[in-house]
Amino acid sequence: MGNFSPTANQAWLLLAAAGLLEVAWAISMKYTAGFSRPLPSLVVLIVALASFALLGLAMKALPVGTAYAVWVGIGAAGAALLGIVLFNEPATLARIGCVRLIVAGVVGLRLVDG
Repeated sequence: MGNFSPTANQAWLLLAAAGLLEVAWAISMKYTAGFSRPLPSLVVLIVALASFALLGLAMKALPVGTAYAVWVGIGAAGAALLGIVLFNEPATLARIGCVRLIVAGVVGLRLVDG
């Protein structure tokens, strides 16, 4: 990974993958029971490290503020939506509206920093 410098398009793909992995580790953390269950805890750590690694690669070609905001946005929106689906968390109009704002921000950053 050390010498790999992604193109802008590759960086966006890496960033999307990093964001999806962030969703995976955030959701997986629920299954760790406060990191008291070894296997789910190990999964969280491995997936989180992979997410950070892809984010770091994407940052080679993208502005740090944009990359971090998009990574967090994908993770936040994805975790919120999966929380509704998997854990019966509230699906209020306000909550869905806020997730839509996060998605709009991510799309907006992609468009301005393309």
